Amino acid sequence: MRALFISDLHLSEERPGANERFFQFLEQEASGADALYVLGDLFEYWIGDDDLDSPFNAVIVGFFRRLTGAGTRLYFMHGNRDFLVGERFGAATGAALLPDPSVVDDVLLMHGDTLCTDDLDYQGWRRTARSAAWQRDFLAKPVAERRAVVQGLREKSKEVIQAKPAKIMDVNQAAVREALRHHGVTRLIHGHTHRPGVQRLEVDGRSCERWVLPDWYGRGGYLELANGRPRLVRW
Repeated sequence: MRALFISDLHLSEERPGANERFFQFLEQEASGADALYVLGDLFEYWIGDDDLDSPFNAVIVGFFRRLTGAGTRLYFMHGNRDFLVGERFGAATGAALLPDPSVVDDVLLMHGDTLCTDDLDYQGWRRTARSAAWQRDFLAKPVAERRAVVQGLREKSKEVIQAKPAKIMDVNQAAVREALRHHGVTRLIHGHTHRPGVQRLEVDGRSCERWVLPDWYGRGGYLELANGRPRLVRW
């Protein structure tokens, strides 16, 4: 069994280099894998599945469709940038949508933003944006208006992030331990924090590990889990 895990690619028309690395990854690394797990923030933003057929999104869908058509199972988990990805996206790509969190083969999978419990402002915004009322109102707007709203939110987010201490935007260790304890597993894989690597820790006398996926703003990379053995690959 060989599974690959990626997150935080933040694909957009404005970042052609990351897009090309992604296409090469699908054709060279993911092709032939048993499964590919996308743990959120595949896109820089997603304004709704009715934008699925835009030229840029259609290219991404086409690459995924070829991958799943060749036999690789595809799983998608929402991130904080693409939480509006829906069933139409899944049907078009052949992806199964995973809830956050999910336990697969005794591994806890998360996007990672819910572990950043010290960032109270973000957690408040997350509750608002994930509410049915907010999503209903947002999706009722025309596509062009939604895109403008998201652009404004992106600019505001950049300002807010620059003003925050870095520690606040990382995971809370108590939240990590509680997640591992609650789900009864010893391995956690997540993205979101853009701090790739592995942390080994002990939870209730059990040796555990937390693998953090790299973002694709810079080098990019992925985690390979082959026959139960993890390997973090950076380019």
